[in-house]
Amino acid sequence: MQIALIGCGKTGSKVADLLSGSDFTIFNTKNTPNKYKLRNHDVIICFTPGKVFLNLIPMLIETQIPVVTGSTGFDWPKDIHESLKSRKLKWAHSSNFSLGMNLIYEMIQVFKKAPLLFDDYQFSLNEIHHKNKLDSPSGTAILWENWLGEKMEITSIREGDAVGTHELILDTENESISIKHSAKDRKVFAQGAVWAAHQLVNNKKIDPGLHQFNELIRQEMKETNNED
Repeated sequence: MQIALIGCGKTGSKVADLLSGSDFTIFNTKNTPNKYKLRNHDVIICFTPGKVFLNLIPMLIETQIPVVTGSTGFDWPKDIHESLKSRKLKWAHSSNFSLGMNLIYEMIQVFKKAPLLFDDYQFSLNEIHHKNKLDSPSGTAILWENWLGEKMEITSIREGDAVGTHELILDTENESISIKHSAKDRKVFAQGAVWAAHQLVNNKKIDPGLHQFNELIRQEMKETNNED
């Protein structure tokens, strides 16, 4: 599988390390991507700043190649899903490609039952990332909030070279319960992105359109359970 890697920063460089010895091409400011350079690739993995990725979208669609992106800090075009479907293109995105994040999703589904147990409760979330991260709150924090289905106070800390820590806290009058995820190394995001790339290329059961990474994971787990 020939992979095009657009962006070789903190996470993109981990993807490059993981792909070492494989067939892949790095595109960056020294080797800018265009549809002609990308045409012989099977899939594109993109880790660029959000505004950069947003500008790349029209060109990426023209390539007719599956795309995996971890870019954050931008709003998707409202018609992107239908646009991809009409062209029979498969894209996947996530603010966090950690495979363990899918366990977090299941835990948050349990947290959503808090109103059944408590009359007085409050959710809050704290996230920590490296000092150069531009978006605040993080895409993962917003994702957790969406999974929970409740607006809550989100505090963001930017310091050093922190990879990424998120903690969701449920406070009641007499107890406090938390869910915490800490990434130890950015290669965890690289592994998930490469896994998603293989899924888009090889899993024929994935429909065209824009998919969240956790959707691909849940579909794979469901298919595996059905086989068992």
